[in-house]
Amino acid sequence: MASEQMEIDDSLYSRQRYVLGDAAMRRMASSSVLVYGLSGLGVEIAKNIILAGVKSITLQDPKSTQLSDLGTQFFLREHNAEQSTNRAEACFPHLAELNPYVTIETSTEPLTDSTDLSYLKKFQCVILTECTLSLQIKVNNFCRASTPQIKFLSSDVYGIVATVFADFGESFEIFDATGEESKDVFVSDITKSNPGVVSCLENRFHGLENGDVVTFREVRGMTAVNGQQFTVKVINPYTFSICDTSGPNFEPYVDGGIFTQVKVPVKKNFDSLEHQLIEPNLLIPDLCKFDAPIQLHIAYLALNKYLETFASLPKPWNEADAVQFLNVAKTVKESLKTNVDSLDEKLMLIVSHCCQGCFSPLNAIFGGVVAQEALKALTGKFTPLHQWLYMDAIEVVPVCESQDFDQFLPRGDRYDLLRLCIGDKSCQILANTKLFMVGCGAIGCEMLKNYALLGISTGAGKITITDNDLIEKSNLNRQFLFRSCHIQKPKSTTAAHAALEINKDIKIEAQQHKVGPQTEDTIYTDAFFDSQDIIVNALDNVEARRYMDGRCVTNQKPLMESGTMGTKGHVQVIVPHITESYTSQQDPKDEDFPYCTIKSFPATLEHCIQWARDKFEECFVQNAQLFNKFIETNSDMMDVAQRLASGVSIDGAVKVSKMLATRPTSWAACLALARSRFESYFNHKAKELLHAFPLDKKMEDGSLFWAAPKRPPRPLKFDPSDEMHMLFVITTARLYADVFMVKWTPEDLDRNNVLSILSEVPIPEFKPRNKAIVTDETASKEVSTNQPSGDVVEEAGQRIKCLIEGNSLNTSSLTPLEFEKDNDSNGHIDFITSTTNLRAQMYGIAIGDRFKIKKIAGRIVPAIATTTATVSGLVTVEMIKVLQHMPLEKLKNCFLNLALPVILLSEPGPVVRTVLREGLSVTIWDKWEIRGSENFTLQNFIDQCKEKFGFEASSIVQGVKIIYMPFMPGHNKKLPMQMTKLLKPVADQQYVDLVVSFDGDDGEDVPGPPVRYYF
Repeated sequence: MASEQMEIDDSLYSRQRYVLGDAAMRRMASSSVLVYGLSGLGVEIAKNIILAGVKSITLQDPKSTQLSDLGTQFFLREHNAEQSTNRAEACFPHLAELNPYVTIETSTEPLTDSTDLSYLKKFQCVILTECTLSLQIKVNNFCRASTPQIKFLSSDVYGIVATVFADFGESFEIFDATGEESKDVFVSDITKSNPGVVSCLENRFHGLENGDVVTFREVRGMTAVNGQQFTVKVINPYTFSICDTSGPNFEPYVDGGIFTQVKVPVKKNFDSLEHQLIEPNLLIPDLCKFDAPIQLHIAYLALNKYLETFASLPKPWNEADAVQFLNVAKTVKESLKTNVDSLDEKLMLIVSHCCQGCFSPLNAIFGGVVAQEALKALTGKFTPLHQWLYMDAIEVVPVCESQDFDQFLPRGDRYDLLRLCIGDKSCQILANTKLFMVGCGAIGCEMLKNYALLGISTGAGKITITDNDLIEKSNLNRQFLFRSCHIQKPKSTTAAHAALEINKDIKIEAQQHKVGPQTEDTIYTDAFFDSQDIIVNALDNVEARRYMDGRCVTNQKPLMESGTMGTKGHVQVIVPHITESYTSQQDPKDEDFPYCTIKSFPATLEHCIQWARDKFEECFVQNAQLFNKFIETNSDMMDVAQRLASGVSIDGAVKVSKMLATRPTSWAACLALARSRFESYFNHKAKELLHAFPLDKKMEDGSLFWAAPKRPPRPLKFDPSDEMHMLFVITTARLYADVFMVKWTPEDLDRNNVLSILSEVPIPEFKPRNKAIVTDETASKEVSTNQPSGDVVEEAGQRIKCLIEGNSLNTSSLTPLEFEKDNDSNGHIDFITSTTNLRAQMYGIAIGDRFKIKKIAGRIVPAIATTTATVSGLVTVEMIKVLQHMPLEKLKNCFLNLALPVILLSEPGPVVRTVLREGLSVTIWDKWEIRGSENFTLQNFIDQCKEKFGFEASSIVQGVKIIYMPFMPGHNKKLPMQMTKLLKPVADQQYVDLVVSFDGDDGEDVPGPPVRYYF
């Protein structure tokens, strides 16, 4: 994929570009990779690298397809096994469909100890799977000796154990270790001392670490720091020190200033595989299993030593071989330079039993991790793994006696490799599972692939999926079940069809309904939830997650929750009566900017972007909606004009009258309106502020009003030679034409035509309006409750009357726009970009590029296939544990950031118990029941509460409707009334959930769990 192709087809890479950036994308687009071994792990790695967009990838594999491969390899089919097709050649057409810009080659030549490795020199990164340790060492040494050094990765999955090793050579340069955007932070003080101490404005966190580098700008007084770089030493979250600022070249600090962290390239040295085998650097992903990585390293070395000694791996679930393997592991332990207190013999035996199998979710996890490491190797973006990562899924292996070993042995079908790990009983649990997944996007596609490989719902179970979205081009580089031919087709049905191609035996139903209150009583009812074994979220927004969490709590169903943002991801396991729920913890709130900051005193580019978004909504959405509603409500405009002229105020009339008077009916009028908006937004607005607050204005305490972070505006003079000025006017005119349904042609956008029209547009002079300007940062957005003055109302009436008398009143409907960030031809992002940057120029703020502005304005969530694959694998591991009814200590939540890389597994938060009284406690999962009858009264209900729960009901609420509160007038008269009359059930409604509070022992109200009342 050439870099120019990447620029042309940015819609394919847009979400990933937000993760990697332009520099990394360009490096990838000129890189070549070798993936050796097209097992389930190899194809996962290749898939993710191809989606990322390298220049070329070579798939090398000498092996033919076996039936058991179908349980781990999603691009192999039954006919490939029947015909013994080479795995690389069988996968080629499927992988080639993923990305038209990546050149894919295949090789069926085996890689052996006698292979001439010179062909590897054409690759920037070599990835080995399914290779002996001796061969890995040979290839690794060749890569290290090459000039330039070839980046090396090796990875394998042995049953329920997975590993990856990384060697990027000596002095590998990382140009951006974290990928986090550098933020501007305002300075409140810099001391003149040794060392100088920098304080953040208003005690804002600086977010720095020792050794970070910052640069300053706009500092007044101590101007010597401006434009210079300083290495910082953190003092506390709000202050840090720089260099010695006590010298004469550093004038005393006056005010102002912004510092920004500078990304400084760093170099990292890697050891060879040969050295790392005996003294490994190990990442520890699970702090509850702190000793697991070194134990797994011993097991990995023992497997390779066993293979060299006995020419095969230990036989599945063979006790004699397991004992022999344990002895090999003991020998390996003693050969390490790393001190190991004791050998985990139980782990070694399980590894021996399962090593010839393959637990496919580990392929998904490590396929994502290894691919991400390959991208780091090619680009220098993010911190590489240094140098080993091991993970196990030992919890999914059932505890059994030796006489039950037969359930693990192969049966000659596609699930043999899975059966070796979890046993046939667990395979049957999966086959009979009824699963409901909401969302069929990036995570949903990966989940369905995992389900198909595992044989979920191939027996008495069924997978139900729903997603009301259609496939867009930007989906293709991370939602791997979709192709170009699927664009504008439903995600759910397309994904279901693709899953059936992987495994034709799964039972799956695809729906296109939105899950929410609107479908709660008709489609996704309590009965529907009750019929499911497990619920899976594959969602991209918090609101939907909270809704699904509530439904699962109400219906006491386990929920698998996950999500990604760039290289970050999370997994949460939610199990009834065992764990907390999703809403038990509060999500961090988005930072809200003060209204006055956005309106009048922006200090950062983000403030300007928000103002531009607000202007888009006001000018092209809200005003049009207001106009249409007003005209619909007030059809007799002469009556409106007369009422206004007599001083009667009508909501919205003043604004609508102005829109009627200035309504453009031609392209030239649209340009004139846009030109007047330029003058109003970027010239008159600045003059109005400076009129109200002159540059020398002081506060009551004597300090200057225009002190940091406030920036005085500078009125912009329209310059037709300035591209940004012209972009604003032309784009604004286009959008007004769309709203007012004015026809225009591409020829109308010709620069000379536009300049000719603009030269005739009269520009009104600035006149101060003396309107109150909000300066209080605690004030919320103004909601005008004051009626307009009588003069203004009368003017509006006269305005409309003149239009009627002149036969020029046009009340036809307007077309409100819907902001669409992904269609670059509609002018929406052009408007946001030009408006943002013009406002930034007006306030002396550094302008932003279109790419950054589009991301922030569109609230685009960055995404990359590697993270999605990893998260989907982690979720699937935990889902199997839940279906196996594992206790809390066996379950794992996860937070990961593949950029660092960090993978943190932790035990889910246990459910919190609330004590109602001594001997009685409840959790969010509890639900009390009362069964009534046709003549059941409110008094009967209260008596039942007292009898069953030991409390006197102090209030009963149905939704937002108060059914009973004894202190409210007339409520005690309801006691003899039938519950059916009070609750008013619809036909066939069997129950209703009520919120009941009780009188506690101390006289306070005690909120109980929901009470489900059956009619």
